Amino acid sequence: MEEALVDLERIQTRILQRISDLELSYLPQHFSHSVSIFASDNSTTEDRLSAVLRANGVKDFSFKRVPSDYYAWTLEARRDVLGAASIHHLCKSIVLVNTQAPSNITDCSDRNNSKYYVVVVQYTARFNAETVKNFLYAINDGKISKKKFNMRLAPEETSAKLTGFEHNGVTCIGMKTDIPIILDEAIVRLIPDFFWLGGGEIDLKLGIRTSEFIDFVKPFIINCSGS
Repeated sequence: MEEALVDLERIQTRILQRISDLELSYLPQHFSHSVSIFASDNSTTEDRLSAVLRANGVKDFSFKRVPSDYYAWTLEARRDVLGAASIHHLCKSIVLVNTQAPSNITDCSDRNNSKYYVVVVQYTARFNAETVKNFLYAINDGKISKKKFNMRLAPEETSAKLTGFEHNGVTCIGMKTDIPIILDEAIVRLIPDFFWLGGGEIDLKLGIRTSEFIDFVKPFIINCSGS
């Protein structure tokens, strides 16, 4: 019985990936205002993202390179190498896909009812997809059935195609596609108000002032996690 369930889950994952790939092939390119970071030049990821941040009024930010085995470290060790205020200031960007979106919702053109969202959440918190579902239902004034919202982690291949960044290097700054961003409310309450997230490469991390991050990316701010 258990083996049959594992096989079924594997089949469902493959089907989801194929559907996602098909949708992406028809996805209109809603490039963000930072699409210039993908220009063909000799600048580094840090240079390009720094230019994007400065061009959008962000002044208080910092990039740091970390060792290749960074993700094998404890959160305390990661905090120390980054000089973060606490382990709660260590955050990540994850790409979500609405697997139950109506057939006409295939891209990110409708901020309130997008096929994809990027959620920024703390490593110390447990992401709660149900709260995102309820939030999206509410901002659409209940006109869309709750059954049409089922937020799941997007396959890595889909995430890479949408953002332009690989696993563990995903950042919501300078994404290839203009995906709506959701910021967990707990991050806004951090003291000091300077948090760390991915910096576009696996071994590159970005620290940024919370208020400037919000002014730039204009995220939805909701309580979408628990301890």
